Amino acid sequence: MASTRITIFDTTLRDGEQSPGCSMNVHEKVRLARQLDRLGVDVIEAGFPIASDGDFAAVQAVAAAVPRPIIAGLARAARHDIERAAQALEAAVRPRIHVFLATSDIHLQHKLRISRQQCLDQAAQSVRLARTFCDDVEFSPEDATRTDPEFLFQVLEAVIQAGARTLNIPDTVGYTVPLEFGELIRNIRERVRGVEQATISTHCHNDLGLAVANSLVAVANGARQVECTINGIGERAGNASLEEIVMALRVRSDRYPFETSIATEELYPTSQMLEEITGIPVQPNKAIIGRNAFAHEAGIHQDGMLKNRLTYEIMTPQSVGVPDSKLVLGKHSGRHALSLRCEQLGYHFERRELDEIYRRFVVLADEIKHVHDHHLLELIRQTYGDSRRIPPGRVASGAAASAVAAGAEDASRKPSPGTPVDFSVVGLTSIPTSDHLSEQEDYLWGV
Repeated sequence: MASTRITIFDTTLRDGEQSPGCSMNVHEKVRLARQLDRLGVDVIEAGFPIASDGDFAAVQAVAAAVPRPIIAGLARAARHDIERAAQALEAAVRPRIHVFLATSDIHLQHKLRISRQQCLDQAAQSVRLARTFCDDVEFSPEDATRTDPEFLFQVLEAVIQAGARTLNIPDTVGYTVPLEFGELIRNIRERVRGVEQATISTHCHNDLGLAVANSLVAVANGARQVECTINGIGERAGNASLEEIVMALRVRSDRYPFETSIATEELYPTSQMLEEITGIPVQPNKAIIGRNAFAHEAGIHQDGMLKNRLTYEIMTPQSVGVPDSKLVLGKHSGRHALSLRCEQLGYHFERRELDEIYRRFVVLADEIKHVHDHHLLELIRQTYGDSRRIPPGRVASGAAASAVAAGAEDASRKPSPGTPVDFSVVGLTSIPTSDHLSEQEDYLWGV
């Protein structure tokens, strides 16, 4: 039986760009949109055409340059906004107008200063107007998770009758929690009349760090579109991270029997392109695409990785476009990884000799924090000179999980395709253990 497909709606160019310091010009938006197309996203929200002439031009350019995915333009529930979005999308092969209107009492009273009935009428009228320009209309009740559920259901029924084909449920301020949000999505699916005519979507913000968790629980309860951004960028604390959602669905397909159209080996290249364009670095420990996501420094972890990747990795780095895992040499590293790096640098030591190198290495790592290859080479030469150098042709190479000195530059950090979630350990180089007394001693030696 085929898995249910989840539509990936990328809003990096619109909501993501609202992140402080992340604004993009027309050329940059088109460049990133082409990469999003290679990534395989189903919908690209290219911008908010009414916001500025530059945003209008960017939506126009993306619509003309990227024909495969649906191209969406955002519009408030107002005639001028909708008409402007329609104009910007004229060149799109598959256009979508995304209409939004706040529905929570706090927004209606303090921001819009309209009644619930006025909100209901305005939402329906705006969707009907959008349908005169475009068959594909999405509606978002802004601040849905703080809206009275019964009123929210009324608004959704009204926009379905007016012609909306996607009902996007935004957690605009990142307020909801998974149990509550899952219940809301389930109630929409079960209680909103006509909902079978539309796709339920989610748009979660990360103010409480729950955007991805809320998106996943929404999918489990009937949502079939997820709105997200590359690197999780977006307003305030950001949006649900596209790469985290996609890989969670893939790695845990036992719990989430769904599939996406994403070419996961393009995740890292896309992340790197966005970082280059915006100048906003990805945090090192960012899941999936952070530089430490496949780096191992603890000796116990390094020893396990050199024996079998399954011990400490639940996906291959190649499956997301990262060239390889790294065993980082720092003060937490063990002899196993240190021995591998020494061999990669052209030196071989017997166990007792390596003990002395390791003792000096730990002292050095404590003092300078980052041990680069030139530090390690100097340490080796001070201890044994060049007497332990391996003859040319016998130097260890090709280890699938390479050991690198902490802080060393990786000249090969170019993305390469790989089989997603392939836990193969072919090519892993292991250190000979013939002189070890037992497997337990081997384990301790690797720590």
